[in-house]
Amino acid sequence: MPGVDPAELTAKLVQCASVTPANEGALEILYDLLSEAGFDCAWADRGGIRNLFARWGNKGNTRSFGFNGHTDVVPIGNPEDWSMPPFGAEIKDGVMFGRGTTDMKSGVAAFAAAAVDFVKDTPPDGSIILTITGDEEGDALDGTTALLEYMENNGERMDVCLVGEPTCPETMGEMMKIGRRGSMNARVTVTGVQGHSAYPHRANNPLNAMVRLMDRLASHELDQGTDHFDASTLAIVTVDTGNPATNVIPANCTAGLNIRFNDLHSGASLTTWLEQQNALIRDEFGVEIEMSVKISGESFITPPGPLSDMIGKAVEAETGVKPVLSTSGGTSDARFVKHHCPVVEFGLVGQSMHKVDEHVKVDHIHQLKAIYGRILRDYFA
Repeated sequence: MPGVDPAELTAKLVQCASVTPANEGALEILYDLLSEAGFDCAWADRGGIRNLFARWGNKGNTRSFGFNGHTDVVPIGNPEDWSMPPFGAEIKDGVMFGRGTTDMKSGVAAFAAAAVDFVKDTPPDGSIILTITGDEEGDALDGTTALLEYMENNGERMDVCLVGEPTCPETMGEMMKIGRRGSMNARVTVTGVQGHSAYPHRANNPLNAMVRLMDRLASHELDQGTDHFDASTLAIVTVDTGNPATNVIPANCTAGLNIRFNDLHSGASLTTWLEQQNALIRDEFGVEIEMSVKISGESFITPPGPLSDMIGKAVEAETGVKPVLSTSGGTSDARFVKHHCPVVEFGLVGQSMHKVDEHVKVDHIHQLKAIYGRILRDYFA
């Protein structure tokens, strides 16, 4: 492969044990590579998080293509469960193993390699911008949002953006993401009156109210989906009383919920609905109910059009597979970028991400670089 080898670059990044929010030198590797290729690089650190901004071309050019990615990774779990060193980037039978090989150091490496080769071979009439964060897998409070704040404060702008998250379920090229569902978490605490389990009439059991409330929420159909989104879902993820005794009715209990919602809802509208359901149970059972809500992101979509068409054609040209347009999966930093410019996600097969023995086919890393290179050529053609 001519130019920058994306597999070698992936290996260097994987060998940095950048478990979120640690960086361990990963972003410095990219800084050195990009700056040597003529990119203007700057740190957009915030809250102890290292973030890299890099631009090739003049600020304010009429055309600017952006890329967003991250080099932080999730914890490895029990290292004894790994058959290969989790930060070794060792290759066996054409497969590279290590935390971050799929999610998403290979995606970052593939785009950086493609961008460096592109500006050296055919300097474009416009700008290429990379925004790479070390805070995507964690709370994401000081990562891509800090980079976007840096850009706003310094007069930088992307006209469109590609996020390099793994998007393909099983086959390289089969799916791109043009949006994401919203996500929110709610924690509900029901408080009654403690008492002896032999005399339940002398207590007010909060579990009775909680069970009724959870049943109402879990059995309610939020919607049946929309043109570009599956049906919204509500999952009960925990119910806790902390009660080791068998003869005591507890005073309170707590439950946790996660809702993934489409464009028929907002975090605010779902919060209102939850509050209404709480009020009904409060009145029925005579208990107290408190709730806290954290909205991780609202649903969004980049309508099918020139950006998704261009990316889809490049993917099909390099893989022979026409990607479907999807909004499935969890959240990504595209939820922040969508406030700045149109955004589409495309990357590798994601079957092993976050798992023990996370891995990627080396051929797929080279193929992804070829796809990203074609996207850049088509955009600036």
